[in-house]
Amino acid sequence: MTDIRKRRARDPVATREAILEAARALLAKDGPDGVSLSEVAHLAGVNRGTAYQHFETREKLIEATADWVSERMFRSVFGDPETIGERRVEEVDIADTTDRLALFAMDNPELCRIWLLQLLASPDPMADPFWREYEGSLQRFAHSDLAEDGVDAEVLSVLMLAGAFLWPIWARSHAREEGERRALGRRLAQECLRLCMFGSMRSDKFPDIAERLGRPLAPLPRVAQG
Repeated sequence: MTDIRKRRARDPVATREAILEAARALLAKDGPDGVSLSEVAHLAGVNRGTAYQHFETREKLIEATADWVSERMFRSVFGDPETIGERRVEEVDIADTTDRLALFAMDNPELCRIWLLQLLASPDPMADPFWREYEGSLQRFAHSDLAEDGVDAEVLSVLMLAGAFLWPIWARSHAREEGERRALGRRLAQECLRLCMFGSMRSDKFPDIAERLGRPLAPLPRVAQG
C-alpha cells in the first residue's frame, strides 16, 4: 500500500482518478449518505489529507462525480463531445438516442439518479454538457417542422430524464437477471418514444417510428450467464 501511495503522490492525475473511482463505487453502493472523504480516501488507498487536497469538501467530490457521469453519459448517448458539434435535428436518430439513454440508465442506476439530483439543484444546469446537449437538441426539435406546436422543451427534458433514471430503480426490484433488466430497459425506451410520438412529434414525419410502435417487442436474445 505504501508503494502505491508513493507512486500516486508523484502522479496527481492518477490520484484524483483513484479518488473519483472510489467515490463512484461508494455512491453506487450506498448513495450520497454513504460517502465521506475519509471512507473514499481509505477505499482509494490514499491518506485523508491527500483526498482533501483534491476535493475540499464532500459536496465537491459528489459534484465532480456527477460531472464524470455526465461526460460518460454524453459519450454513450451522443458520441464524442469533441467532434459532435451542433447536430441538425434531421440528423438525430431519435429512436437510437432513446434506446442508448435507457440502456445507460439501466447499467448505471444509482449514478444517474445522483447526477439528476445534482442537476435539479444546480443554479446553472446549462453548465452541464449532457444537459446542454439533451435539452438543446429538444429545443432545436421544438422549433422545427417535425414538432407539434407549443412543445416546452425544458419540461419535456426533465420528464424524459426523470423517467429514464427512476425506471431502473423499479426494474432492480422486479428483475433478477440481466436479460430481464434489458427487457425492462427496452420497455422504457418504447414508451418514451410513444409519448413523444403522440405528444410532441408530428407522427407523419416519423413513419419508421410509427411502424416500430405498431409492432410487439421482439424477444431478446438469451444472455450468456457466468
